[in-house]
Amino acid sequence: MTDIGTRIYQWYAGGQWRDAPGVFDDYEPYTGQVYAQAPHCGPEEARIAIRAADDAFPAWAETPPAEKARLFLRAAAIVRRREEMATVLARETGSTLPFAAAQQDMVATTLEQAANWVFLPKGEVLQSNLPGTHSIAVRRPVGVVASFTPWNGANILGWRAVLSPLAAGCTVVVKPSEYAPISAGLMIAEVAEEAGFPPGVINVVPHAPGGAAPIAEEFFASPQVRAINLIGGVGTARILAERAGRTLKRTVLELGGYNPMIVLDDVDIDYAVRTATFGSFFHQGQICLNTRKIIVQRGIHDEFLAKFIARTETLPTGDPLDPRTIIGPLVHQGAVDLMETRIAEAVSLGATVRTGGTHEGLVFKPTILTGVPYEATISNEETFGPMVIVEPVDTAEDAVAVANRVRYGLTSSILAGDTYKAFELAPRLMHGVVNVNSPTVNDELHAPVGGVRESGWGRTGPHSIEDFTDVIWINSTSGERRYPF
Repeated sequence: MTDIGTRIYQWYAGGQWRDAPGVFDDYEPYTGQVYAQAPHCGPEEARIAIRAADDAFPAWAETPPAEKARLFLRAAAIVRRREEMATVLARETGSTLPFAAAQQDMVATTLEQAANWVFLPKGEVLQSNLPGTHSIAVRRPVGVVASFTPWNGANILGWRAVLSPLAAGCTVVVKPSEYAPISAGLMIAEVAEEAGFPPGVINVVPHAPGGAAPIAEEFFASPQVRAINLIGGVGTARILAERAGRTLKRTVLELGGYNPMIVLDDVDIDYAVRTATFGSFFHQGQICLNTRKIIVQRGIHDEFLAKFIARTETLPTGDPLDPRTIIGPLVHQGAVDLMETRIAEAVSLGATVRTGGTHEGLVFKPTILTGVPYEATISNEETFGPMVIVEPVDTAEDAVAVANRVRYGLTSSILAGDTYKAFELAPRLMHGVVNVNSPTVNDELHAPVGGVRESGWGRTGPHSIEDFTDVIWINSTSGERRYPF
């Protein structure tokens, strides 16, 4: 890979790098400078990519698992040695260097684990009431999958949206976010090409801001695209799910959440503060797993809040390329504007900003709010940024009620000295993930991470393979059957 500089990127389909009809500026959030020009694709490029994926599907579906595993392992080795990957991610999305490096390691580890997913059983033997009948259920890949990849956690989430379909035997067309066309798309293609993936198995069609709809429409219109795979926001998911329903395309939706952390009064307060700080402000609050509300039993509320504020005010902010930085820039000016709007609304309704609430450029100070009424948008809608609410309650039962009040259900956390008590409370939380004595930001690559209610459906890791396969029932009877007529 050449130096980024002002490199003009091409798009990728059918194993070929191609010139796009146009390019757009890819900005560095912290400096505001243009460091690359990304391809602006449209409907024709989407059609070319779909055809390439469809042409490659039959052979890829029948590729022996050992060969798929070798490709995944080669890709993992490439990812581990590409020194520039973390820097590109930090420059393109504002991710701090430690998180960017962690993503690179997670990508490599996921590729290594996916090499095992291809050997998972593809079906099961069924019982039959008919004598002499052999009955099996077999999983068959659905075909071409259109994967929408996000800008936040662009490296790991981009690969995650690709690997499960590939392991299932599908081919993929990637539409990366306009805010991460390289990290969430083109870099995947670069690694895939170097690893030797067959042409058409992975294809990438980036677009400029505002250019998603024509590409998405090609996905919906094409009979070859059988599944829409989105890692993104709830608003986008509503549009995609409704549109996909017209042609009965399968949708797999990994969406945002409003992730509560419950802090019970027997907890180690210092540990709770460290956990809350990480959960709330990791990646400057820009991932779907971040803690949005901390629900604290009243007996320890004041001490917890004081220590939490003090710790938050020590977090270094600034340049994401500085290894000491914890809070880097938000991804674009619109994210800053939304933070300011929602804080102002909450304050107008009676909330108090206990620390933070200001920004320098796109770097927003980590912010803690108290006294936020439920009617404030920030109290029930996800806001991507370093901002969290602290709310007191009397009992553990009250805490569960507050945690379940929102309509989302991605991840949650319970911190308690009595682990057994927390474990008893866990099933009552209406979330796809419940972390006991761990932060809401918790993800193991082989675990079934995913949401319930309005946080989507489908799961990650090997559990997601069933989302990209159809179950086929095959039965065979020896001898002759008797019929009623």
